[in-house]
This record gives sequence, structure tokens and C-alpha cells, in this order.
Amino acid sequence: MSETPPDRLAANPKSPFYDAAILERGVGVRFRGVEKTNVEEYCVSEGWVRLAVGNTRDRKGDPLTIKLSGTVEPYFKEG
Repeated sequence: MSETPPDRLAANPKSPFYDAAILERGVGVRFRGVEKTNVEEYCVSEGWVRLAVGNTRDRKGDPLTIKLSGTVEPYFKEG
């Protein structure tokens, strides 16, 4: 397996960018230099993240998200 996380990754199993093996390994995301723990999806090449907004859910039961643009730095967590 590669030592760099994928360019785009989603935590939602319904997404085509979902990858259970990589998520199980543990991926952390720094957005604009700050560690984020509520990332639902990210794209490094396009420079955006989707962050969950609290515990709010949409009508399909998925987390309500907000899309923010900036520098995205994914990494594999140690251990």
C-alpha cells in the first residue's frame, strides 16, 4: 500500500471515493494548517474539504456538511 493518502477520499460508503481499507488504516487531515477531526470528504488537487456540521443530519440520514476551500494536507496516522 502507498505511503501517501489518496488525492480524494470520502467517509460515506455511498460515495465513489470511499475506500474502507484506507479509512481503517487511519487518515488525518490538516486543513489550512489546523488538524480537523470532522472531515467527511477531501480533495487535495482541488483544495477543498467537506466538514460535518455538528450532529445535524439531512433527510437521507447523512451528516449535514459545509464545503470549505484552502490547503489540504492528508496523512496516515501513526500506529
